[in-house]
Amino acid sequence: MSDERGAYSAEQVAGLLGLTLAQIRGYVRDGVIAPARGPRGELCFSFQDLVFLRVVKGLSGARVPPRRMRQALRRLRDQLPADRPLSGVRLSAEGREVVVRERDRVWSPASGQYWLDFESGGGAAALPLSGRGAAAAAPPESEAPVALAATADGWYAIGAEIEESDPEQAREAYERALAIDPQHAPAHVNLGCLEHEAGRLLEAERHYRAALAARPEDGTAAFDLGVVLEDQGRLDAACTAYAQALAADPACADAHYNLARLHDRLGDPTSAIRHLHAYRALRER
Repeated sequence: MSDERGAYSAEQVAGLLGLTLAQIRGYVRDGVIAPARGPRGELCFSFQDLVFLRVVKGLSGARVPPRRMRQALRRLRDQLPADRPLSGVRLSAEGREVVVRERDRVWSPASGQYWLDFESGGGAAALPLSGRGAAAAAPPESEAPVALAATADGWYAIGAEIEESDPEQAREAYERALAIDPQHAPAHVNLGCLEHEAGRLLEAERHYRAALAARPEDGTAAFDLGVVLEDQGRLDAACTAYAQALAADPACADAHYNLARLHDRLGDPTSAIRHLHAYRALRER
């Protein structure tokens, strides 16, 4: 979790988009996306980053092979002007290829070839970067609450969609999800993040622990629990939470980084150095 308004940690992005932490860090490592760094060295993703990653996930859902998608995105990064980020490009899947759609042309970054654009005549739908709801086969905005709200997952999805623009309404959506399913771990995590941002640390801790009780392998909940415990000054407990996050995701560089800091503060330089080495090794992959 980040203190910056409108910024998201890697763990939050994973929970919102259904990506794994390894996938997200792979995109960062490959230069597909370049999030900012928070005061503790943690990754901080903007809303535009979330939109872009959701499009990337949609491409995977359109059966574009992961290796081909990464190759296309790497080549696209090299082909764009230095001042134009990948998140500002409209992407689409055509068969098993990633293509770029611009106002007057469609082209493949992998091959450099231009495509004839039949989309206006009813071809395959694109995945526009138009907001949080951008995804293949998304329902019209006016129909989404009716279609989704009948279940805990539906209320959670609505909360995730509106959290950036209306956190109070998102809070209500998460609470409705939990009223239907008190063990809905993602709703607990996101509600915990809202409580954390509001400075209600004990409430945030309660939700993170509830998420872990429902899903002990939830690395997102464990990492965020570590942060809120650290913010309370409970450093030993924070170390335990970060260790649980690493047990769920051994590639969580941010957990290693935070453990290195905490062990240094707690007077354990050996452990601090060990975690710092692990953090650097993961960052250099």
